[in-house]
Amino acid sequence: MNTNSDLPTPVAEKARYIMLGGFLGAGKTTAVAALAQHLTAQGLRVGLITNDQGSELVDTAMLRARGFATEEIPGGCFCCRFNSLVDAARSLDAASKPDVFIAEPVGSCTDLVATVTYPLRRIYGGQFVIAPLSVLVDPVRAERVLGLAEGKTFSEKVQYIYRKQLEEADLIVITKSELWPADRLQALRARLGEEFPHAETLAVSVRENRGLAQWFAQLETGEQRPRATMEVDYDLYAEGEALLGWLNATVQLAGAGEFDSEAVLTQLAREIQRRLAGAEIAHLKMTLSPDGGLGDIAVINLVRSDFVPELSLRLEAPVRAGQLIINCRAEADPDSIRTAVRAAVSDLPATFPGLTAQLDHLESFRPGKPQPTHRDATAAR
Repeated sequence: MNTNSDLPTPVAEKARYIMLGGFLGAGKTTAVAALAQHLTAQGLRVGLITNDQGSELVDTAMLRARGFATEEIPGGCFCCRFNSLVDAARSLDAASKPDVFIAEPVGSCTDLVATVTYPLRRIYGGQFVIAPLSVLVDPVRAERVLGLAEGKTFSEKVQYIYRKQLEEADLIVITKSELWPADRLQALRARLGEEFPHAETLAVSVRENRGLAQWFAQLETGEQRPRATMEVDYDLYAEGEALLGWLNATVQLAGAGEFDSEAVLTQLAREIQRRLAGAEIAHLKMTLSPDGGLGDIAVINLVRSDFVPELSLRLEAPVRAGQLIINCRAEADPDSIRTAVRAAVSDLPATFPGLTAQLDHLESFRPGKPQPTHRDATAAR
């Protein structure tokens, strides 16, 4: 069993632990980067911890490319990898002694209060201040799950996880609010308030820097209030996760000459989307890192089956060669996702003559049943 000596003791004050949860495609990584940049600008040292069911994460590559000290915990959610979370904090402390740790859990994970923040408070309460738990929501996905709008969404068991995430939130944060009319945004906030009255609901736009000051202030100064944890049917939770297919892949791209990274990423995302027609995509995200580059990367995201792929980071110059990381999560059989991605990658040279695409690594699977390391029904005081 770990003891308090397992984690570093800050020199002057407790380190602050901030966790940004939310379902796949909610905008967590973008928000993590914005929060980390905000805290760094105030002279604070920040350490980031990413998390996934597999390895080779787009999120980790993107955050490291922006210069943030980042540790990755693959192979399961924080709740099932609690000791790995402790080890990641220790590793970051040894390297940079962060004043603030920001953790981004797997997008299909819930019950984080009982299995992560309450155990942290109980075992390592002398070393951490636990900030309120934020759960981020994409407004389109939230409208559909809550019955405010028509449109394709997940099956009932997957929605169970989505709603449980909202149930345990201290702060529900509606992301991408710049895309939403004021009346629909207000209706969504009202519905969230009715169904989850314990949580404060905020609307933010990272792209336009709206609403961030109020949210970040609560994360910087607030502390999670102890309350009884929610009930979770772990069999139903496991069944919901098992409906999701997971794929991670790496591809080496090389051109006979220079190629347009934006065109290649957009074509590949659209082709995967086309081949997965009929399945609901939770999140498709890809990064392209040029060989011999200085850390710059291109990033593209697709957060719903009926949406369009969006480039969030661009490369200023054409590319000759580079590594592509593909992360795809969808309510679909893993083999069908694997087949779609393989075929889409294989088709690239036909669309871009002179381009070669070598698939170096590919894993596809369904998440296993969550088995928490700890589960505390109430917070230690």
